[in-house]
Formats: sequence, C-alpha cells, structure tokens
Amino acid sequence: MSHTDRNLLLIDDVPSHAQALEEAWIAGGHVRSAFEWVRSLSIGLDRLAHRTAWAIFVNLNLPDSRGINTLEGLLPFASESQVVVIAGANDEEICQAAMSIGARDYLLEGHIDIYAFARAVRNIAERELARHELWAEKERSQVTLNSIGDAVISTDNAGNVTYLNVVAEQMTGWSMKQAVCRPLKEVFQIVDGVTHQPSPNPMELAIRQNKTVGLSANCILIRRDGHECAIEDSAAPIHDRNGLVTGAVIVFHDVSMARDRVMEMSYLAQHDTLTDLPNRSMLRDRVTQAISLALRNDKQLAVLFLDLDGFKRINDSLGHAIGDKLLQSVATRLLSSVRRSDTVSRLGGDEFVILLPEVTHAADAAISAAKILSCLREAHNIGDQRITINASIGISTFPEHGRDTETLIKNADTAMYHAKESGRDNYQFFGSGMSLAGVERESLEGQLRYVLERQELLLHYQPKINLATGAITSAEALLRWQHKERGLLFPEQFLSIAEDSGLIVAIGHWVLREACRQTREWRDAGLLTVPMAVNVSSLEFRNEQFLEGVRVALKNTSLDPSYLELELTEGVLMRHADSTSETLEQLKAIGVRLAVDDFGTGYSSLSYLTQFPVDTLKLDRSFIQNVVTDTDQAVIANAVIVMGKALKLRVVAEGVETLEQLAFLQAHGCDEGQGYYFSPPVTADRFAKFLEIPCQQVIAN
Repeated sequence: MSHTDRNLLLIDDVPSHAQALEEAWIAGGHVRSAFEWVRSLSIGLDRLAHRTAWAIFVNLNLPDSRGINTLEGLLPFASESQVVVIAGANDEEICQAAMSIGARDYLLEGHIDIYAFARAVRNIAERELARHELWAEKERSQVTLNSIGDAVISTDNAGNVTYLNVVAEQMTGWSMKQAVCRPLKEVFQIVDGVTHQPSPNPMELAIRQNKTVGLSANCILIRRDGHECAIEDSAAPIHDRNGLVTGAVIVFHDVSMARDRVMEMSYLAQHDTLTDLPNRSMLRDRVTQAISLALRNDKQLAVLFLDLDGFKRINDSLGHAIGDKLLQSVATRLLSSVRRSDTVSRLGGDEFVILLPEVTHAADAAISAAKILSCLREAHNIGDQRITINASIGISTFPEHGRDTETLIKNADTAMYHAKESGRDNYQFFGSGMSLAGVERESLEGQLRYVLERQELLLHYQPKINLATGAITSAEALLRWQHKERGLLFPEQFLSIAEDSGLIVAIGHWVLREACRQTREWRDAGLLTVPMAVNVSSLEFRNEQFLEGVRVALKNTSLDPSYLELELTEGVLMRHADSTSETLEQLKAIGVRLAVDDFGTGYSSLSYLTQFPVDTLKLDRSFIQNVVTDTDQAVIANAVIVMGKALKLRVVAEGVETLEQLAFLQAHGCDEGQGYYFSPPVTADRFAKFLEIPCQQVIAN
C-alpha cells in the first residue's frame, strides 16, 4: 500500500495529541487529507462504518468509553486496521491487556510527542511490510507445493530410486543417471533438525501404510556435498491399474527461507527495529526472570532508566535521520559499557533501560551508571557531524525499591526525572520522597495538555524603554498559566514540562497569535502602537510549520509585520547555522524584526551577528545585576554595547532594577532598558495605561 493509499484515524479528545500526530503524519510523507481526528468512540465507530482506516490510534480514556472496553468496542469495526492504543502513564498493564486482544502497539502519556507518533507510524508500516512479505512467502510455498517446481523423487516397491526431476537433482546433489536404482536413503538423506539423528523414511511409511504421509517436523535434507537445508512436504504410494502399490513418490521443497523468516518475525517482535536492542516486551521478560533468580539466590538487581538530555533539540535541529543514527551510536556505547549478562533495551524515543541482573551492593549500580555517563559524554561522529550529548539516569534496586517489574521500571523512571531536575548529566537513586514529586509532575503535565482548551493561559507585558528619552519603544509578551488550583504559575514552573512533552509547539503558536491580537487591539483603540516581542523556543523554531504560523498570525490579525519582534537565544540560532540563516532571511522577507535574547550566555560567536539578519541584541540580566560593583561585568556590558553600536544593532539591557544600573547604562550609551526599575510584567489592561499618549513617558527616569 503506497503513502497515497493510506489513511489514519485518531480517536482521542486531547487536542495536543491530534496536533502532534497530524504533524508526524505529514512529516512522514502522507497527505493531510488522509488524516482524520474524532473525539469520541461513538463518532469513530460511525466513521468506520462508512470507511475503513489503514491505522487507528485510539485513547483508551474517552468521554464515552474508558479502559479496555474502548478497544473491545472498536475491534469489531477495525478488522482491516492496525490499532495503536494511547493510555495514561500508569496504565501499562491495561496496554498489555490491549495488546493481547488485538492492539499492535501502545503509547503512554508522559512519553508522547511528535517523534513518538512518527516512530509508531513507521513501525506500523514496517510491520505491514513484514506481514506482506511473510504472506507472499507462504503463498509462494503453497503454489510450489502443487507444481512441478517442487523436487520430486519416485521409488519402486523395494525402495530404490526410479526418478528425480531437475529440482530434486539440485537439492540432493545427485543426477538422475547417478541416482536411479540406488536405495532412497542413500540419495535422500534426512535427519532431525534438533537431534541430527536419521529421520524415518517417509517413502517406506507411505508404502507400508498405503497412504500419504508427511515428513517429520524440523526435517533437514543433507545434500551429497554435505550442505543442509530444511525441507517440507509429503510422500504418497503409487498404484498400478489393479490398485496394488508399486512404489512411492515424494514431493518436497526447501523451506529454509520461510523458517528463517518466521524466526526473523519472532526476533522483530522482541527487538527494537532501529537499534536492534531488546524492546519493552523482552525487557519485561528479562526483568521478571531476573527477579525470580534474585529471590531464589537471595541477590539484588538494579534497573537503570536512561533518558538523553536535549535529544529533542538535536532531533529537531539536525533532522530525524541524524537523530536515528545518534540513537544507534548511543545503543552501541551502552552495550560497550555493561557486562554481557546485562540487558540494554530501548523503550522508544530517547529512553533506554539497562537491567543489571546481579549486583552485590547498590553501589555497583552507581559505578555502572557513572561509567555509562562518562562513555556517552564523548562526541559521537555522525556523518560529518560531531555531536555531544549527555544523559540522566534513574536507578531502582530489587527488593528495596520494588518487588515486581512494573514498580522497578516506574521508580527508576521517577528517579530519572529527579536527575534531570538536579542539573542533568547525573544519576539518582529512587527515594521514597520522589514518588510524590513524580506524581505531581505527571499531574501538572496532564493538566497542561488541556491548558489551551480550558483557556487558562494568559500573557503579561513588560515595556522596553528608550534610555535617552524615557519613551516606551516596545513590549515583551511573557507567558503565565492561571492554574485553577495553584494560582498564577510562571514559565519556570511549567515550560520545561511543556518542552519535554512536546506541548511547547502548540503553546508557542498560541502565544504568537495572542500577542499579535493584543497589539492590534491596542492599535484599534487608538493607543500608542509599539512593536511586540515574542520569545521563540528551539522546538518552535525548528518546527516545519513555524514560518507559516507567523504568516497566519499576522494575516488573521491584520498586523503590520514591523510590529512583531521575535526573540531567539544564541543557542537556537547556532545549532544548525545553514538552515537557521535561511529561516531568518524568510522571516525578514515577511517584515518581522529579529532579536538575539540572553546575549553573552550561549555561543557568543561574533560571526553570526554579521551572518544573520538580526536587529537587536539583548544583554543578559546576569551582566547587569552586578554591573556597578563588579568591574569584569562592567567591562563585558560596555563591550557588548560598543560592539552592538559598531554593528548598527539596537542594544537592550535586561534586568534593570536600580537607579545605579540605569545610570551606568545611560553613561555608556545603551539604547534601551527593560526591568523592574521601570515596570514588572503587567496585565494587558494595566499595560494599556502606559500606551496612552500623555502618559507614555512617565515610566522612565
């Protein structure tokens, strides 16, 4: 089935899932019109009653159906489809049950993003291809069984060969001239594939029992030169006109490839197709076996849950092909860092789990984790790229941190998140207090998925001030989450979760649209119109829909592009300079303004300031904080101001909080300032007061 023949149905009430899956679907070369999204099981069943789907992704927790009942209700309508279920982070047992009754794969909340969906779609296509190939092989075997293309040998009543066809000559290594009149067992040597002992002669059985008989299972034919091949088929008696048995005929064929294919399919069912490592299914079996042995021998074991730090950034900036090769390189490094008795598995995405089936002390697991981290830090050579990546590892041990497979893996996962929150590139053992933190994070992530639908996001606005005139020059839109239980949340409390889960792209689209809408609203109200600055994350900038999103936001609000300024960090700009330059040129062609945010904290490469069409440098607040008391900081701040002016760029100082800092910046000719000295971020209504023409200079000095 070609891409154009495929269609996909998503039954899910989570908008972010729909957006991520649709983007993964389109990125995989499929047409947008072949993707369909419905929010309830009943609508999905009605849809399937009129049109089949190549693949179906279904959330087990829908408004009108929950749990395994959802899949049971779907399967009768999806006999021609491959079904992937989506469930909560703690519903792996339900997913296993779903797999046992017909689901092909599953995804868990907390590990779902565009990349996970893309891999799931590719896995469906790979399984379909393997299934079609296996079916074709069986079909060919069946045709061969009933055709002269099979090997044919006949004997007389005494068991001596009377005939071989060309295929039989090739398979046995005997020509008919050489074989005729020889005993069958000399020409047709067969042994048991397991014991390698001689197998019963099927011709003798056919003659003795006067009926068709099959070859014994796992039958191996030994050719005259010693070559072995697996064969299958049957022998039947030959009768004369009077019905008397005069001999026998055996028809057989080589099934080595078919058996190899069956073995290959069995292997694929237990291994990750990208890295060739054991997958989730085999890992569960290995951990379960290790627990049994540990109980029997009164030993400990350890489970290490590893997640790569910043992999999504690399994958989005360099492309999925490079990302896949990096994962393969990581898999090789992991295998080289552990013992042959240990198991390295890949759960999906950039998540790996290492099973240490025998550890004398918990410290042994720490030694292994430290070795793994050290090994991964060395640069990976991927084509002409040298990529450096770190990892965070969570460790759980048996029996201290769990006495069953699911608990050990889950607690190691929780410890891994704690390692990320502790600075990344480190390992952490699971602790009793982490469980609550993990649940809290999962809860916040689950609520974040509905934040757009529930309209809980809002923007606050902070002015930028011309340090010479005191006038407002522009505004920066700053994101806030009005949580129904926790109150107003700031970006540092939830943006990292949004980035890890892939929700940042949808949230970024909303921020861009809302900032443009608000700017237009102020303009229509007759207020002073100033440019609006919007921060852009790496995931947003690398998203293939980013440019179109900017165009649509400006068009839908009828906002002049010159009133939109996009702020990007040095890291975002430098991670893939060639494609970055092209994207920035397209943005400039649209007419928007571009600023380098947090300048001085990232790559700080002067070359890109002339290479990229940026308009503004924002001097990071860390240089302003001690500019009055720290000579080094003052020198750096002054150097940035001088450099910016030389390059004809506006220089904006962030984090201006005191009169002394303001005086320093004015004395050194800094163009603009932003910070609490002028105003904290405020609501749209309060910011509108600043834009009233008689009042717009009151903020300064």
